[in-house]
Amino acid sequence: MKYLLVSDIHGCLPTLQQVLDFYDRNQYDMLLILGDILNYGPRNRIPEGIDPKGIVELLNNRKDSIVAVRGNCDAEVDQMLLEFPIMADYAIIVDGGRRMFITHGHVYNEQNRPALAHDIFVYGHTHLWKLEPAENDGIVCNLGSITFPKGGNEPTFATYDDGAMRIRRMDGSVIKELF
Repeated sequence: MKYLLVSDIHGCLPTLQQVLDFYDRNQYDMLLILGDILNYGPRNRIPEGIDPKGIVELLNNRKDSIVAVRGNCDAEVDQMLLEFPIMADYAIIVDGGRRMFITHGHVYNEQNRPALAHDIFVYGHTHLWKLEPAENDGIVCNLGSITFPKGGNEPTFATYDDGAMRIRRMDGSVIKELF
């Protein structure tokens, strides 16, 4: 299967639409959302193109192909609008015998790794992309943010297919990849 992973949308419809256009053009099978979907958060500025209702409509139309986890800015009121579950702190995706642990990063992160066995640890929350080999011969990946990248980074999302994790720019070009 082909997975597209995105985190920290923070209510910005234009950037999410760019990612979904890439998803459709490249025929991905599943969209994995790692939290902070609708709310921009009290520490962030209001993003240009904020449209939580538009995001709800766009994502609900794709609900059958979405796996999502809760971010620190996601609330029960968001779940009332979205027609796919978002309130779990993590999910496990198994593909080709590899276990991908996906989480937002505010509960489980590199300093508080889950005890559950996994080959790929994927998170967001910090808005700083990262893709590195892990100590256990696995992969550690932070998706960054499509709306509020930090540390001088550009907006990023990731893909996983054919055993490769790739960090991508908004135009879809690859910044870094690991197998």
